[in-house]
Amino acid sequence: MKIRFIIFASVIIIGCTKTAPRKPINPKGSTTILKETVLESKRLNENEEHKILSLIELDSTRHYTVSSNGFWYTYINKVEENTPTPKLGDIVELEYNITDLEGNVIYSEEELGVKEYKVDKEDFISALQVGIKLMKVGETITFVIPSYNAFGISGDRNKIGINQSIKSTVTLINIK
Repeated sequence: MKIRFIIFASVIIIGCTKTAPRKPINPKGSTTILKETVLESKRLNENEEHKILSLIELDSTRHYTVSSNGFWYTYINKVEENTPTPKLGDIVELEYNITDLEGNVIYSEEELGVKEYKVDKEDFISALQVGIKLMKVGETITFVIPSYNAFGISGDRNKIGINQSIKSTVTLINIK
């Protein structure tokens, strides 16, 4: 009986001891990589912004506006009438193209055709999702879009490369 009690007490004492937490093998490595990634992203964004601002500076015939979403735009054809702009859930018809910053056509209007887009309910180029809501029927706007507001680090896996800034001229045909 005494032996059983000693074994039982030993099991309880051993079972109740606290285990020390395991420490990471490389505690500083993961944060270093994260910091390096953030710094590289900032550097890429600064380079893109510099290219875009240089492009805008060369186009002295147009006035570009920077949006709070990080893209620039200029009106090619502005409608002065007090007509509505698209809102959440509207279906819009539009024509657009995509070029690189030098103006080389990546996708032409003919290639893309007339697009029907349900505002904020479909996946589309993020800058254009915002930009379309600035437009009135009949207006044409050229958007200059940094890669993080376009196709980002993956490109479109076809003609648009990784981290590629683009320009897109959009004409709003109709709002349904």
